[in-house]
Amino acid sequence: MTRFGGKSGGAGISLLASAAIGLLLGPAGAGADIYKYVDKYGRVTYTDKPLNARHTRLVKTWKGWVERKGAANNWRQLSENMKKFSPTIDYAATRYELPKTLLHAVITAESAYNPAAVSHAGAVGLMQLMPETARRYGVKNRLDPYENIHGGTRYLRDLLVMFNNDLVLALAAYNAGENAVKKYGNKVPPYSETRTYVNRVMQYYRRYQETMS
Repeated sequence: MTRFGGKSGGAGISLLASAAIGLLLGPAGAGADIYKYVDKYGRVTYTDKPLNARHTRLVKTWKGWVERKGAANNWRQLSENMKKFSPTIDYAATRYELPKTLLHAVITAESAYNPAAVSHAGAVGLMQLMPETARRYGVKNRLDPYENIHGGTRYLRDLLVMFNNDLVLALAAYNAGENAVKKYGNKVPPYSETRTYVNRVMQYYRRYQETMS
């Protein structure tokens, strides 16, 4: 059982970005990609073997498929966005008394720092907020990075309180919903997606703890 507590120190952003890219390129980010192509008539086709650069790469996140614009630009954009949004993440971490390393881990797993990420399930933004969660925390624009990060951080903090600072259960609830965790006796639900999600966030979290000064 993983118990949560305490704050992290300051972030070494360049090291953090390198760690994030390494994790996403490694086993934690592995998986078959699907490419989408929209022709001039608006017809959409999907393939795992793109024929040209006009195909848009889709990456599987835990709440649906998210569009990416190409591998090289994707990693560059991830690094740039990580630096861009780190001040907001730092502020939210301090305000809601959570480690910034944990917020970075969740954002990496949820959206890979894409503020415009939208899943087929309806989750939006950096922390992939569902409409109901956004309403609960007063987030009016889920695509606004500041609102999204603050809403997602408050939700994660409340889940930690709800599950007695058990980080694994809080992460499981963030992915599958708190009712699913309660349904299975305050244990991680037997969903392969949720169990993999928890493992990946914990991997990111541990790596970020090592790469932050």
